[in-house]
Amino acid sequence: MRLKRPGKLGLWCIGAWVLSAGMLLAGESAASRLKASAEVMKEIMATPDNSIPKELLQSSHCVVIVPGMKKAAFVVGGEYGKGFLLCRKASGIGWSAPAAIMVEGGSFGFQIGGSETDVVMLVMNSGGVDKLLSSKFTLGADASVAAGPVGRTASADTDLQMNAEILSYSRARGLFAGIALNGATLRPDEGTNKELYGSQVTNREIVTGTKTKKSAAGTNLTVAMNSYSLRNK
Repeated sequence: MRLKRPGKLGLWCIGAWVLSAGMLLAGESAASRLKASAEVMKEIMATPDNSIPKELLQSSHCVVIVPGMKKAAFVVGGEYGKGFLLCRKASGIGWSAPAAIMVEGGSFGFQIGGSETDVVMLVMNSGGVDKLLSSKFTLGADASVAAGPVGRTASADTDLQMNAEILSYSRARGLFAGIALNGATLRPDEGTNKELYGSQVTNREIVTGTKTKKSAAGTNLTVAMNSYSLRNK
C-alpha cells in the first residue's frame, strides 16, 4: 500500500505541536536545563558497560547534550529540543563554558505516539566543530553523522570514529544506544545564551572563552564534564 503525503490537517497538527513544544521548553530556565544536562551525563557514564566509551569521549572535540528532547508523531514526525554544547579548551585540557543550542528535525510517516529522549552527540574532528559553530547546519547533509558505539571499548569501531564527524546517542525509558540523527538541524539558542551570560554572545565566543562572563550554573556543567574527560595534555 502506498502512503500518501500528509494533507493540510496533518501539517497543521505537527505545526501546532512544534509551537507548543517550543513554548514548553521556553518556560524552562537555562539553569534547570544545565542541571538536567549534567545529570544526563552522570547517569549515562555511571554504567561503563552501557555508556559512551571513554576512548571516544576522550578524543572528542566537542559534546552536545540535549536533555528531554521532545519527539512526537501524528501523521508527521518531528523533534524539538534545547541543550548545550561544550568544546575542548585551546590547551586541550578541560572543557569550555556551555553554549546554548537548539535541535529541530522532522520526518514523514504514519506513526502514532510520542516520546521524550535525552540526546548526546560527540563531535570528533575540527571539520565537525566548524559546522557546529556555524549559524545553522543539518546532520547527514552538512555534517556526517553515525550511531555511536556503546560499551567499555571502541576498538572495534575505529573506522566509524575516523570517518564520522559526529557520533550520536539517545536514551529513552532507561535504554541507551547509538542512533543516527540524520535530518536534524542544529542552530544557536541566542535567547538562552543571553540569559546565561547577560549579553548577546555567539557560541564560538563562548566556547573559545572570549567576550564571556562566567555563569555559576554553566560552571557546574563544565566541572561535570571535566570529571569524565579532562585530558592531561
